[in-house]
Amino acid sequence: MSSTINLGPSANPNAKPTDFDFLKIIGKGSFGKVLLAKRKSDNRFYAVKVLQKKTILKKKEQSHIMAERNVLLKNLKHPFLVGLHYSFQTTEKLYFVLDYVNGGELFFHLQRERAFLEPRARFYSAEVASAIGYLHSQNIIYRDLKPENILFDSQGHVVLTDFGLCKEGMEPEETTCTFCGTPEYLAPEVLRKQPYDRTVDWWCLGAVLYEMLYGLPPFYSRDVSQMYDNILNQPLQLPGGKTIATCDILQGLLHKDQHSRLGSKADFLEIKNHVFFSPINWDDLYHKRIPPPFNPNVAGPADLRHFDPEFTQEDVPSSVSRTPDLHLGSSGSSSAFLGFSYAQSDDDILS
Repeated sequence: MSSTINLGPSANPNAKPTDFDFLKIIGKGSFGKVLLAKRKSDNRFYAVKVLQKKTILKKKEQSHIMAERNVLLKNLKHPFLVGLHYSFQTTEKLYFVLDYVNGGELFFHLQRERAFLEPRARFYSAEVASAIGYLHSQNIIYRDLKPENILFDSQGHVVLTDFGLCKEGMEPEETTCTFCGTPEYLAPEVLRKQPYDRTVDWWCLGAVLYEMLYGLPPFYSRDVSQMYDNILNQPLQLPGGKTIATCDILQGLLHKDQHSRLGSKADFLEIKNHVFFSPINWDDLYHKRIPPPFNPNVAGPADLRHFDPEFTQEDVPSSVSRTPDLHLGSSGSSSAFLGFSYAQSDDDILS
């Protein structure tokens, strides 16, 4: 019995690693790598996320991987979320074939420039807020907003990626308790292991906006336990030189009490209507009619100048392009990922 059960209207049961030339490593996660790949049949470039089933099973992360795939399936229709073209599996690995964007990570640009001016930080945080607001409208909490998960496309628009920590089926009033996220961006209620809701994402937006403006996360310390203490107990420091609107939105988003946080009453609507975003026409933003404040100036898909050389200089492991036994047995590792494979119809891809 093959566990490659496809879920799309024109499923692609025949996809296999040898369909691609894997060119470069462009990112890494806890379960595998993201590679720049060129599909041999049409020379189109994709970002292919390759995950090791063994590692996922060992860390008992099947549910996160399936959540990621489910979220990708739902969110093909938002301009600032990465799109999934199809997924497939071999006996050892899972493959997500994703939109390839090569404007670089927000993290990479921020490291290079130290901090951004307010208009630039406003533009990026507006595009991110639009994506988060959309996820919330689908009853999904993102939970892992950080500069490494915010990419730029070749024009300089935001693309939110990595849905591995998303929590699905979260009604507006619903809470969850899972301790997850990245230390610098953890909200106080997550640290306290209290039930939390979608306002956790607005805290993270505040942390990312703060970092864009000041160059470091809001409660940063090299000592992680000190940093946790700062997040829980220290007041927010807002060094001078910023407008009243900027200070106000940072205080609103980084409110330690989730019930008083900006976004706790009307979610994205509150963020949208804050005076900090008054220069933004949200309809124009959504339709990408606002020119981005920075153009990555990439010379085409093979231009990797905005990727960290630490990744791109690494050798591509030959195992990613091997196609082991395609007829998956229903043994442990493949049946854990039953229903993983998926393909879009060409109409979806072109629309």
